[in-house]
Amino acid sequence: MKRKKVIIMGAAGRDFHNFNTYFRDNETYEVVAFTATQIPDIDDRKYPAELAGKLYPDGIKIHPEAELPELIKQFDVDEVVFAYSDVPYDYIMSRSALVNAAGADFRLMGTKLTQIKSTKPLIGICAVRTGCGKSQTTRKVAKILQDMGKRVVAIRHPMPYGNLVEQRVQRYAELADLDKYKCTIEEREEYEPHIVAGTIIYAGVDYEAILREAEKEADIILWDGGNNDLSFYKTDLLITVADPHRAGDELYYYPGEANLRAADVVVINKMDSADAEDIQIVRENIMEVNPDAVVIDGASPIFVEDYEQIKGKRVLVVEDGPTLTHGEMTYGAGVVAAQKFGADELVDPRPYTVRSITATFEKYPEIGTLLPAMGYGEHQIKDLEETINNTECDLVVIGTPIDLRKLVKINKPAVRVTYELQEIGKPDLQDVLARFA
Repeated sequence: MKRKKVIIMGAAGRDFHNFNTYFRDNETYEVVAFTATQIPDIDDRKYPAELAGKLYPDGIKIHPEAELPELIKQFDVDEVVFAYSDVPYDYIMSRSALVNAAGADFRLMGTKLTQIKSTKPLIGICAVRTGCGKSQTTRKVAKILQDMGKRVVAIRHPMPYGNLVEQRVQRYAELADLDKYKCTIEEREEYEPHIVAGTIIYAGVDYEAILREAEKEADIILWDGGNNDLSFYKTDLLITVADPHRAGDELYYYPGEANLRAADVVVINKMDSADAEDIQIVRENIMEVNPDAVVIDGASPIFVEDYEQIKGKRVLVVEDGPTLTHGEMTYGAGVVAAQKFGADELVDPRPYTVRSITATFEKYPEIGTLLPAMGYGEHQIKDLEETINNTECDLVVIGTPIDLRKLVKINKPAVRVTYELQEIGKPDLQDVLARFA
């Protein structure tokens, strides 16, 4: 029987997972290529033979997404699978039109064929957009369960930007493991807070192998999602985080709406800094598509070391990279802190950027007068450091989940902003988890 030829469109995460769970050993299909976007330095590589299975002894080439129409014709492709997240519906349908015009079918895969079942109770924390506050929610859930005496292990959505074979299964239990696995800034932002809080965290490429290792040392597994992607695992409790700063996006971005519709619990986060009108829009949208969900009100209060340094200063604000890029936020905790504590001016970093940081602003011009903490490799971390040090300002306000001063040498004074989830009123996560446990 002739195998159906497939291309998987991705960004080094969901694409590899869909391949591993459905296509890898499936003789009905031949995956002729991956394409990549969103993440720099992923294209022009291979999904390695060691991970691709017996049907792909040479591995599978990863191409830039811009080559997709030519690849469809070159390989006489039958089907293209879209497998990355946090994109608006018109973006997806535009890609569908491109694929259909080239002659191939366009496919979005659901959870039935791609979710893996755990032998342990599993709680998923997902979101409607990048930057809603999944990680702080996961940390709060972990703390509550640990206080109940449960052994909790978190598994993080993939960020495999290095050697994929070496990154097949990664376990992080101490800060030294971040150096051991040569973590990027984005990876450190997600893993370090868990480690500091005393939670073991797994990540990597092969998420069934990862789950089986995590199950050996856990009473309860937590899925700490990435972007607004669907959970890789079948959940016994699904918590979805919504963001009233982007009210309406919960019904307009893929696959965030699916997370909203499937949720057992919805956390409306950042209510302390959102407009009442936008909070109400989110409430009404939840009620429209998932009236049975438990809704928890939440806030993300900020904590600033040496906050008195900010007053009257010209400050450069550095925020979480993905939240500003494909998350499309125009501010974060750093801006909130600068405004709250009386900064005189937010300095525009764009005149001072270099190389890959300049390219980031060219790709995402809507970022504006903030600096995204891009650091997908050593060269980009150096570019970030050079940009910060080039910028003529009095103070750097660091609004990222980790302290950048541990990774880059900053030649001017800097203060760090932190934030955690704080529930407002009842019901709260303690109520939900007490019933679950």
